[in-house]
Amino acid sequence: MVVCGDDALAERLAAELRSVYREQVTVVVPSAPPVDGPRSGPARRARAVAFLGRMQAVMARAAGTPGGNGDGVPRPEVPRVLEAPEPDEAALVEACVHEAAALALVYDDDETNIHAALVARRLNPRLRIVIRLYNRKLGQHLEELLDQAAAVASPGLDPAEVIASTTVLSDADTAAPALAATAVAGTSKVVQADGLLLRAVERDPPGRGQVADPGLCTLALLSSTTNDPAGAEGSDDGGQDGPLLLPDDRTVTSATGRGTVVLKAVSHAGPDRPPGRLTGRGLPLGSLFSPRLRWSVAGLMACVLGLAVANWLTSDAHPLHAAYLTLLDLFAIDDPALGESTARQILQLLSGLAGLLLLPVLLAAVLEALGTFRTASSLRRPPRGLSGHVVLLGLGKIGTRVLARLRELGIPVVCVEEDPEARGIPLARRLRVPTVVGDVTDEGVLEAAKIHRAHALLALTSVDTTNLEAALYARSVKPNVRVALRLYDDTFATAVYRTLRAAHPQALTRSRSVSTLAAPAFAGAMMGRQILGAIPVERRVLLFAALDVAGHRQLEGRTIAESFRPGVWRVIALDSAAPDERLPDLTASRSDDGSDQPTGLVWDLHPGYVLRPQDRVVLAATRQGLAELLGRRTQARTGPADA
Repeated sequence: MVVCGDDALAERLAAELRSVYREQVTVVVPSAPPVDGPRSGPARRARAVAFLGRMQAVMARAAGTPGGNGDGVPRPEVPRVLEAPEPDEAALVEACVHEAAALALVYDDDETNIHAALVARRLNPRLRIVIRLYNRKLGQHLEELLDQAAAVASPGLDPAEVIASTTVLSDADTAAPALAATAVAGTSKVVQADGLLLRAVERDPPGRGQVADPGLCTLALLSSTTNDPAGAEGSDDGGQDGPLLLPDDRTVTSATGRGTVVLKAVSHAGPDRPPGRLTGRGLPLGSLFSPRLRWSVAGLMACVLGLAVANWLTSDAHPLHAAYLTLLDLFAIDDPALGESTARQILQLLSGLAGLLLLPVLLAAVLEALGTFRTASSLRRPPRGLSGHVVLLGLGKIGTRVLARLRELGIPVVCVEEDPEARGIPLARRLRVPTVVGDVTDEGVLEAAKIHRAHALLALTSVDTTNLEAALYARSVKPNVRVALRLYDDTFATAVYRTLRAAHPQALTRSRSVSTLAAPAFAGAMMGRQILGAIPVERRVLLFAALDVAGHRQLEGRTIAESFRPGVWRVIALDSAAPDERLPDLTASRSDDGSDQPTGLVWDLHPGYVLRPQDRVVLAATRQGLAELLGRRTQARTGPADA
């Protein structure tokens, strides 16, 4: 396996492949630029040197993982770490991409990943490529292009392998549902894969005499120390009291005082709403003019109508002529009614007075319309009476996706961003989301975001200390505010969790790592399996994957009940569609390939159903469980004939 990257996702992915999947990994990292180079700089060089040091430490820790690929041939004990300024052809050749099984391109720059993917496909048409791209539409086109190139370059390649030869993923899209759900009380943890939506609900321990609702199945038991300030809920390593993934029914029944995560509902997600569209084809009338102005205009129109009717009744003129005279008097362009009847003179004076009142109303309408168009193109300030909202700190790649998800859920949001040119600012402007531009560490910034009335704070900047400082300041303003932090380091996250729980035992604190949430999906794609998504359980991850039963002796010929391995994997759905009618990619909806047929997934499975080789199942698995399934599948395919 070859991993090319320059940030935390590359570190997590390399460690995942080595320690969980027992694969030999070659990591290509950016080299530090020369001191006198054109792209040199103290900060850039320091970041490159620090990243290289961290990657070498990660690989050194992973070097102790037992090797071996099941055929008696030991793997090298020390994973390779190569330095290269760019992932060009020379770097990929040195990393032996032409002999590799899979390549992950997880640079933070989309253009770098695309260029390297094109070069790698030319060097090895059979290579499985996993690409990190933020642009989803570009990713779909790139998948089709690289799969087509693989099919043309290798005519004998199995069509199923061609479909799985290129996978485009986004760490932001993978982590956004979990981050958004963490910040909202009562909102399910979700894994959305376009046409497929899995909902997981976190439930408190049942009271005395109450029976817990298991939903479709129980996915996890939460830590027994969740309410203990000295507990280990904040880290991946919870020990014996930590979260228990995929427990059996007996364990769930005997567990007392522990919350659960259950699969409560399964539904299909509709198409995403365009982020920048407002109601109708343009701005609605109600957003252009205030209610007071609309009532003023309506009152004047009623007055003019009454004057026109009075003109018609007091004269022998035609109704249209009477209305015409009224308008002339209103705009002061009619001759004075000298020598005419008293009623006509009085009506002319009243029409002139109404005309005087109409001028400021028309001016106010013009100014309000201009102000509306100006505010539509600028950032909104938080409304004065806003409360119960989520304060979202950071509008980078992750924050932008989380903002879109929160708005899809109908959750009121106030954003805080230091950079006025950040990636998510245009989205916040289009969605008309209130946004405060300023440094969250400055006094008054969180107050401007109405943190004292907020329901939750979601700190998603890329700097752990900034997220922590924002959380501490928010707790000083509102001690019971729900806080969700984006933290990379597990040890640091554990210390933060315990301290905040000890200081504010009645408030809810959660920490999430984007790279931890995304790395399992990338690693699973490199292993050639369809990872539908991941659901966080505290700081551990539960994976959802689509798997063909054929070739898996742990599944083939066994019943649903017999195939269940507590703490490892569990079959939760069965694809009942005929093999030739199945979607090749469950992460796509049937409307994407022009088919309007309903899905063939069956979720209410009978425990006695025997799995057949032609079946495809959706299962929930731990990282180690999925690694075991994939490793034995690979071993079964590897034999003397293949060698």
